[in-house]
Amino acid sequence: MTRIRRRIGAEALALAVFAQPGSGARFDWGLTGAAELGRVCAALVVVDVLSFTTTVEVAVSRGMRVHPFPWGEQAADYARRVGAVAAVGRRQMTPEHPWSLSPAALRTAPVVSDLVLPSPNGSAISAAASATGLPVVAACLRNARAVGQWLCAEGYGSNDAPVGVVAAGERWPDGSLRPCVEDQLGAASVLDALSGVPGGLSVEAAMALAALASTPDVPAAVRGCVSGRELVESGFAADVEVAVQVDVSDVVPVLRQGYFVAG
Repeated sequence: MTRIRRRIGAEALALAVFAQPGSGARFDWGLTGAAELGRVCAALVVVDVLSFTTTVEVAVSRGMRVHPFPWGEQAADYARRVGAVAAVGRRQMTPEHPWSLSPAALRTAPVVSDLVLPSPNGSAISAAASATGLPVVAACLRNARAVGQWLCAEGYGSNDAPVGVVAAGERWPDGSLRPCVEDQLGAASVLDALSGVPGGLSVEAAMALAALASTPDVPAAVRGCVSGRELVESGFAADVEVAVQVDVSDVVPVLRQGYFVAG
């Protein structure tokens, strides 16, 4: 029995390390990283630059409530249940249904009160994080500084109320996480605005922030990275151009009661 207790205690201690204790701002990747930080942080920031959180910022700035939803056909059923419009994939967009994951298209689409916005990464992470009851903030390059300032003004960033910044990442064909340039730079931009928090940055957050210091032209880096080139070559260069606008928005989308609204 003593041996079992020691093993359980050692496992618990090892798991606690992954929460990056002793820091006010912490950083991790993907759904699993969000779940780990969600156990110990007082607020979570989700970053999915191309394109979920950029699209959320655009929609919320136009007065829409955005419901995150995992990628899949059930989004339309959920939208009908809550009286919302379901966004579709970029290629499924039509003149009659212009609401999609494309931030460029959503800038000119008719405003609806409630929009269900599915995506395989940022939206799935946001939907899962909402179950924690923590404030969940959608950040992108457009509003990174505003998000950091809002979190500081709300009192987050101490050891007692740490912030977890989650880069959503992309997916390889086998479904595994693919860390990506645009989300690391987006997360680093938020961490830059949090660099003065009383609890300081974890080592992981500081290393993520270092990527920003070594990137003299963030928009050019996002345009030239794999995800940016993929969108450009697929005919969605306008989405990249909306996403690479740095600190042009003061809108802070916060997930409350299942949907994002302005904080």
